[in-house]
Amino acid sequence: MATATSATRKPQRSPEEIEDIILRKIFLVSLTDSEPSDPRIVYLELTAAEILSESKELRLSRDLMERILIDRLSASATAAAEPPFQYLVGCYRRAYDESKKISSMKDPNLRSQLDSVIKQAKKLCVSYCRIHSGNPDLFPNNEVKSGTSLLLQLVFSEVSSSVDGFGVGVSSTQSLPGFVDEFFRDSDFDSLDPILKGLYEDLRGTVIKVSALGNFQQPLRALLYLVNFPVGAKSLVNHLWWIPKGIYLNGRVIEMTSILGPFFHVSALPDDSIFKTQPDVGQQCFSEASTRRPADLLSSFTTIKTVMNSLYDGLSEVLLSLLKNTDTRENVLDYLAEVINLNSSRAQIQVDPLSCASSGMFVNLSAVMLRLCDPFLDANLTKREKIDPKYVFHNNRLDLSGLTALHASSEEVAEWLKKKKLGKTDGSTQHTDGENRLLQSQKATSSGSSASGSSNVKPASSSDKTKYPFICECFFMTARVLHLGLLKAFSDFKHLVQDIQRCEDTLSTLKAMQEQTPTPALDRDISRLEKEIESYSQEKLCYEAQILRDGTLIQSALSFYRLMVVWLVGLVGGFKMPLPSSCPMEFASMPEHFLEDAMELLIFASRIPKALDGVLLDDFMNFIIMFMGSPDFIRNPYLRAKMVEVLNCWMPRRSGSSNTATLFEGHQLSLEYLVRNLLKLYVDIEFTGSHTQFYDKFNIRHNIAELLEYLWQVPSHRNAWRQIAKEEEKGVYLNFLNFLINDSIYLLDESLNKILELKELEAEMSNTAEWERRPAQERQERTRLFQSQENIIRIDMKLANEDVSMLAFTSEQITAPFLLPEMVERVASMLNYFLLQLVGPQRKSLSLKDPEKYEFRPKQLLKQIVYIYVHLAKGDTENIFPAAISKDGRSYNEQLFSAAADVLRRIGEDGRVIQEFIELGAKAKVAASEAMDTEAVLGEIPDEFLDPIQYTLMKDPVILPSSRITVDRPVIQRHLLSDNSDPFNRSHLTADMLIPNTELKARIEGFIKSQERKKQGESLSMECAKATIQTTDSEMLID
Repeated sequence: MATATSATRKPQRSPEEIEDIILRKIFLVSLTDSEPSDPRIVYLELTAAEILSESKELRLSRDLMERILIDRLSASATAAAEPPFQYLVGCYRRAYDESKKISSMKDPNLRSQLDSVIKQAKKLCVSYCRIHSGNPDLFPNNEVKSGTSLLLQLVFSEVSSSVDGFGVGVSSTQSLPGFVDEFFRDSDFDSLDPILKGLYEDLRGTVIKVSALGNFQQPLRALLYLVNFPVGAKSLVNHLWWIPKGIYLNGRVIEMTSILGPFFHVSALPDDSIFKTQPDVGQQCFSEASTRRPADLLSSFTTIKTVMNSLYDGLSEVLLSLLKNTDTRENVLDYLAEVINLNSSRAQIQVDPLSCASSGMFVNLSAVMLRLCDPFLDANLTKREKIDPKYVFHNNRLDLSGLTALHASSEEVAEWLKKKKLGKTDGSTQHTDGENRLLQSQKATSSGSSASGSSNVKPASSSDKTKYPFICECFFMTARVLHLGLLKAFSDFKHLVQDIQRCEDTLSTLKAMQEQTPTPALDRDISRLEKEIESYSQEKLCYEAQILRDGTLIQSALSFYRLMVVWLVGLVGGFKMPLPSSCPMEFASMPEHFLEDAMELLIFASRIPKALDGVLLDDFMNFIIMFMGSPDFIRNPYLRAKMVEVLNCWMPRRSGSSNTATLFEGHQLSLEYLVRNLLKLYVDIEFTGSHTQFYDKFNIRHNIAELLEYLWQVPSHRNAWRQIAKEEEKGVYLNFLNFLINDSIYLLDESLNKILELKELEAEMSNTAEWERRPAQERQERTRLFQSQENIIRIDMKLANEDVSMLAFTSEQITAPFLLPEMVERVASMLNYFLLQLVGPQRKSLSLKDPEKYEFRPKQLLKQIVYIYVHLAKGDTENIFPAAISKDGRSYNEQLFSAAADVLRRIGEDGRVIQEFIELGAKAKVAASEAMDTEAVLGEIPDEFLDPIQYTLMKDPVILPSSRITVDRPVIQRHLLSDNSDPFNRSHLTADMLIPNTELKARIEGFIKSQERKKQGESLSMECAKATIQTTDSEMLID
């Protein structure tokens, strides 16, 4: 009732009067010279006079709105007056408030009329904000902050709701619904472009020194907000700093000066001190980590993983927004290509931080590119036909020249491309076998009009540019980014762990020395090393937090490389064996690092618990089996050896994942080809072409040996192994056996010699008085030598044990290759030599205080050696093994067999094995006696009948085609197992090139028969003479 009464008392205001009141409130102006209630209200005296002169009422209306606003902005600025931009924003805010008030009006016509007026006022405010931002000097101005800075604060306010806990509260620029959207929504490009460029520069500046723990979310959201406007996207890619230009442009410069670069620089990973960001992640999260509670470390890991994923998501959205816009897509691809091309030297072991972008940028870029690839990484890889191998040669964006190819040399690739170009010119449609297989397995498609003309090596002008689908471009760019980013980070992490281990070993040595003879220099060295270890440890934990703990990132990378291997195998006709007779050039010319990175990732992921769970590994397994033993497809033996390392990680007893056992035991391609290709690689790795090949082969063969030992225990693989040994008795299996024996002899010999050297050093160090008198530096050097010798013995012994073990377990079921003429004497010599070392006169000199520490187990080793003797004796149907044993003039001694039997009895070996071994020794003794008799029968052998290498009587003489020298077939075949060359002139030689010397063989056989007849004749004469003497003596006795 009271409300109704008061309403009757107030005079009813006309719509014009209400409009006047609202507009005065919005614009803070007055047309009358009365004392204003708000000091901000400005009396527009001249404007009022003009209105009166036009015979109009002194009342504000929509018709006068713009005139009033211009006069208000043009009025002389006083110190207390609001600057133009803030004033206009205030007007918009007051208009917004007034619009809320009128929403409760009952009269719909009046409400609609006033709403239209307020909307016009708001539009006018936004329009003049744009004008002022583009022309700050147009109106009197006492602004401390530029209009762009204030606009940026408004953008921040607009996006702060989507930023958790990182919004910057600015009282003067709190959220203003609709203002920013209207500011950028409807306007021409030319007026907004300079404003947007200023905003982008400011955004870049806000994150340039920010780490993962700093406020990057708000600028990133603002960036995304702006590029979602078509005008914002266009302005960004047309900015001079989108892709900076200049003679000093390099990888680091584009990271720090481009608009997007500083956003990609935000990271938890360590960077060079010049480019240090704040807050320091290592210091803040991981200082003195060894003293921190596990829960605190876990919390830090989770925080870093969360904020980095928010960065990845934000950057992905920015790029996706630009890529979806056809006007900006090419600019994005150009930017990505430029970043990749300028940072190609990141692939080197030593990276110059002043010329290359940071690891943080490239790991972030790796994560973002993987998100862009996600739509075509489905389980069936249905989009892979969009990836065109011709992109490697003909794209105009990404520089892939100079990369080592899987098999082809740069000259071969150039020649192939030249021929293809000529073929296209001639209109030829003939395809090679490899190309036909390629066409069958993969119908590569290219968008645009030049699908048929993409064989031009480098089109001269942009108008001739070959267009490739986005999927194709994204695939190859991601492969390069991962190589320079995520995979490089794995390598850096591995080196970091090695550095920490090296420092800890040195620190341990220094502390031991300090306890004996403390010096200030040692104290300083220890303090320096402890600081280094602390710094390295912080860096290591930063890598762990951003990369190792991010299972999603690693699984995305694995999905990408699954696509890579499926696509690569498509270039040779798909997953089927045997491989084509020749390697298709499309496959041979692909960059080697595509495959190497896949293998490195698998190795790295296999060592992270649960990283492989849920990952489809079958395609990787098929690929590895197909190409591991194929040097005609993958030239680099180290790359094929890396495949073995992957399989080694997947062995069920070693893998942390549950889905690897079936890869070996229920996998058809594995059962058929795995053992065969492992044996081939074992042989191939003898000659890698590297200056370190002699030492490298032991590490690689160690991985192969571990895998073979596991496979021998799987019945289906053991059967396959036996079949290979039968089929390849004189082929790859014989070569494998030869190198296995070579390695066993070298490793055991080296180990035993090093043990003798180690014992000498031990004796020196145990003589305390003499040792203390030596200079400190000499003691330090001798201590380091002692530790080095220990490591060498441990490694060599481990490898020797593996090799002897493999000889033992395989010889139980496979004996024929061991007993071939070219192999049997070599095997016997090896066994005799080992026996001599283990039970001969010098065995006591090999005793160590702690033999287990060095993997030296003489009893176990002796048992293995004896098993090999016994296994071969059982398989020796032609009784040639005893003769081969006794023929060894260097190590054979009949007493070694009885000495070994005594040791076996003492250690509780099976009596039947001992008995068989003693019987073999007895046979060898008989064979030795027979050999001496034969030697006596033959007498002096003519030189032409002696093998020029071994100086033994030839049984099967053959002529070497190049040098024309005659040698014994078993001797030269034994040589060819290790070296395919004529030993007299180094020309190429294989077993099938040997020419039988039948004439000489007949003469040798004749000589042997002649000597035997001669000996028989002599024996007969002697017997007759003896008989005559006996008869005479008998007669005399009778007489």
